[in-house]
Amino acid sequence: MLSYLHGFHAGNHADVFKHAVLTLLLDELLIKPKPLAYLDTHAGAGIYDLRADQASQTGEAAEGIERLWAQRETFPELATYFDAITALNPAGGCACYPGSPELARHALRADDRLILMELHQTEAQRLRQALGGDARTHIHRRDGFEGLPALLPPKPPRGLVLIDPPYEIKTDYSRVAEMLATALARWPNGVYAIWYPRLGVRDRAGRLLQRLLKTVPELLLAELTVRPQSDDFGMHGSGMALINPPWQFEDRLTQLLPRLAATLASGTLPDQSSGWRLEWLGRAA
Repeated sequence: MLSYLHGFHAGNHADVFKHAVLTLLLDELLIKPKPLAYLDTHAGAGIYDLRADQASQTGEAAEGIERLWAQRETFPELATYFDAITALNPAGGCACYPGSPELARHALRADDRLILMELHQTEAQRLRQALGGDARTHIHRRDGFEGLPALLPPKPPRGLVLIDPPYEIKTDYSRVAEMLATALARWPNGVYAIWYPRLGVRDRAGRLLQRLLKTVPELLLAELTVRPQSDDFGMHGSGMALINPPWQFEDRLTQLLPRLAATLASGTLPDQSSGWRLEWLGRAA
């Protein structure tokens, strides 16, 4: 949706969860020496200033990256995530925050490739300013729902796709499922990470997962909840649906999610386990 600007939400709890999972995925995929392609359907501006007007208006980073940053020494598995933040903040702190394209750019190697899509004109311009000078990076000002299938299979043919539309209109949910079906037909061996919000009212996560399972036989579900679900329109958590994740990737998430949930929790949850969820959907027992 062209009215959505991620700068208002950069560094919030959903960003932290998404980016923690993303960098763990990259760590696993980069173990092998073969070149890797990273594709991002809704890339945004690439880098965000948490002191700027947009982020300052909402203050959401205070309950997200600022909390995690204060506890970063207790999360050694997120070194790739923290290294990217440190590189943008030579004087210290986390006020300059990397979006998913910059996290991937920082992690990837010389023979890897980034393919980034962003439709919003201003955001696409900022993305080019932030990452356009990197020869590995290919930026497309286009709708990611249309663009992803058109750009598959990528070169190199091994890689990861991040799908994270804003979901400000309900048709985004159905478009994600439709796009995934087309993408898998063209690139069945790719790793797909689909982010989605958990909302108090009009939550459509369940329907999205049902539609995804009509396309794939199984997926790894990871969710993080930071406050009790309420009857308003706020986001109390978010999730990632992972298709073709690296072997035993759930073991890494099992170690991370309980501690991440405890660090980011903003409300009293019924019990510790309610702050996170990790399970295979569709997998036979």
